[in-house]
Amino acid sequence: MLRYNRGELPPTAGLPLLWRDFVRSPVRPLAQGLTEKFGLPAPVLTCSGTAALVVALHALRQWVPEGERRREVIVPAYTCPLVPLAVNLVPGLRAVPCDTAPGSIDFDQEKLSSLCSGATLAVIPTHLGGRVADVAAAKRVASQHGAAVLEDAAQSLGAAVAGKSVGLSGDAAFFSLAAGKGLTTYEGGMVCAKEPELGARLALTASRLLRPNPYLTLRRNVELLGYTLFYTPPGLALVYGRNLRRRLDQGDEEAAVGDRFSLADIPLHDLDLFRQSVAANALERLPKFLRDNAARAMKRLAILRELEGVSILSDRPGAEGTWPFLMVLMPGQQQRDKALARLWRSGFGVTKLFVKALPDYAFLAPCFGKNQGDCPNARAMANTMLTITNTHWLDEQGFATIAAELKESV
Repeated sequence: MLRYNRGELPPTAGLPLLWRDFVRSPVRPLAQGLTEKFGLPAPVLTCSGTAALVVALHALRQWVPEGERRREVIVPAYTCPLVPLAVNLVPGLRAVPCDTAPGSIDFDQEKLSSLCSGATLAVIPTHLGGRVADVAAAKRVASQHGAAVLEDAAQSLGAAVAGKSVGLSGDAAFFSLAAGKGLTTYEGGMVCAKEPELGARLALTASRLLRPNPYLTLRRNVELLGYTLFYTPPGLALVYGRNLRRRLDQGDEEAAVGDRFSLADIPLHDLDLFRQSVAANALERLPKFLRDNAARAMKRLAILRELEGVSILSDRPGAEGTWPFLMVLMPGQQQRDKALARLWRSGFGVTKLFVKALPDYAFLAPCFGKNQGDCPNARAMANTMLTITNTHWLDEQGFATIAAELKESV
């Protein structure tokens, strides 16, 4: 059986923490550092990217004209299942899945136009997997109906368009600081808005919703220490790889990927100062880390593009995404499944991003009600995509092994 012989590679390239991050006084506070390095306006720090989304939706109901009467939030039909759950957590709101364009993370514009109306509070274009979404196209449709544009940049801190950070094209944006997202507080997030009035409303909303939680604060601090200790190939073999293969052996792909959630998985509390300090220290290394990831990805994209029938999601001219992993579209589901049969259990950091399109998760049915929607393109992406880690621990020989397996599968 094909097997990575030095432990287990992570499915995504997160920034490793150093022990000195825990003991040094940071050069600047985390929020200030994020503003100075990425040009983000006064980020409001939260306990998770999902909590940041909840804060944003609450604030938008007060900021968007007639926001209290608007009930729908349009989300891509291929995205993290936590997104519709977060929408559902806000009283009165309901997520509406919109199909993506063929082979793209962007909305199908015709479908988006048919769904957007005076009942729409917000449209959420998603910078999925570090790729840069076409926010301008979503904004053209949303603005016709007075809806806000809320950028989902959970996986894309450091991505840019025309030299400016993602998150500045819409009305507001949220980012994740979860494990594996690049910069991490183990669980954490932030939300920001370019308009000072909305930014102030975000801060006020966060202060109301995110209260101290000593138990979860202690737990997250212990988990952050665990991340520092175990986020290595040998450590991941213990805390990630064994559980992954057990779930796959049970035929439970949703559990293997970590796709199954409930409202209990969205706690709302503040982000403690200790983890902010750790992340502020690590932030000083993040720009170089992202540059190195991008250089590595460019070399590997060139290799993958030589494979017949294989396509890779990349960015439009002028956009510079981050590269936590490579999103590969195989010619069909049979070829994708053939490749995963060899690679998913191998420890080489190859996996599925999400198992299904949003309407196909049984546990999400209450979020959508009758708004299930037809999403053939999102389903096609779920059925043909696999991801390859872009971690620095995957060397050239290891990547060549993956490429050879993909070539054999097509």
